[in-house]
Amino acid sequence: MIRSMTGFARREQSGPWGTLTWELRAVNHRYLEIGCRLPEELRSAENDFRQVVNAALRRGKVDCTLNYRPASEALGEIEIDAALVAQLLNRARDIAALAGQTAAIDPLELLRWPGVVRDRDADVTPLVAAAQTILVDALKVLNEARGREGERIRELLLQRCSMLLALVDAVVARLPEVRTRMRTRLLEKLAQLGGEPNPERLEQELVILAQRLDVDEELERLKGHVTEIRKALDGSEPAGRRLDFLMQELNREANTLSSKSQDAETTRAAVDMKVIIEQMREQVQNIE
Repeated sequence: MIRSMTGFARREQSGPWGTLTWELRAVNHRYLEIGCRLPEELRSAENDFRQVVNAALRRGKVDCTLNYRPASEALGEIEIDAALVAQLLNRARDIAALAGQTAAIDPLELLRWPGVVRDRDADVTPLVAAAQTILVDALKVLNEARGREGERIRELLLQRCSMLLALVDAVVARLPEVRTRMRTRLLEKLAQLGGEPNPERLEQELVILAQRLDVDEELERLKGHVTEIRKALDGSEPAGRRLDFLMQELNREANTLSSKSQDAETTRAAVDMKVIIEQMREQVQNIE
C-alpha cells in the first residue's frame, strides 16, 4: 500500500487519571525522525512512546505532542524540595547583591522552577499505559490519513506512467522514418562531393551512424522502469526509496535519448518525458 509521509491526527481520552491528548504531525523526511513533547509526569516513558511510533511508521518527520490535564481526585499530595528552594533563594540574593539591589523574589516563580514541586509517591503506571493505548489509536488514524493521500499520489503516478509510455511509443513509431532520413541525408552529402562512393565504405559509415543514433536500448529501459514503478505502486511494502531510485533512472534515460536525438520530434518527446519525470519525482518525495 502506498502511503504519504504527511498527515495529522488527534486523539483524546479521559479517565480516572484525568484527560490525555495526543497530537501527531508528520511531514516528509528521508528517514524516520521522531520528536516528542511530553508533560513532566510522563517524561520517563519517552522511550516507550518512541518504540510505539517506530513500530507504526517507516519514514517521515513526526512531531508527537502529549497534553495531560489531571483529574482533581488524581492529584496526589505534593511536596516542596526545600533544599532546592534554599539554593534558588541564595543564588537570587547573590545576583541581586552583585547588581546592588535587594532581591525581590516571587514565590510563584519559584514554584514554576523544574523540580521544586513534585508529587509524592505518584504512581504513573496507569497513566503511561493509557497514554500508550491512545498513541496507538492516534497512529492508526494518522496512517489512515496518510493512506488516503498515498492513494491519490498513486493515481497521479500511474497516469504519468501512461503518459510516458505514450511518448515512448511515439518515438518508437518514428524511428524507421528517422533512420531513412539519416541515410538519405548521408547519400546526399556524398553526392555533393562527387565521384562514385565505395559501397563497402558507405555501409560502414551507415553502420557507424546507426550505432551513434541508436536509442532502442534507452527506449526499452524506459519501458522497463515504468513496469517496475507500477509493480512498486501495487506492492505491499513501502516503496518511497525504490521509486526515488527509479526516478533517477528514468531521468538518465530521457537525458540520453535527448542527447542522441537528431530529430526535432524526438527531441521534443524527450523534453516532455523529462517534464513528466520531474512531476513524478516531486510526488515520490512524499511517499513513505
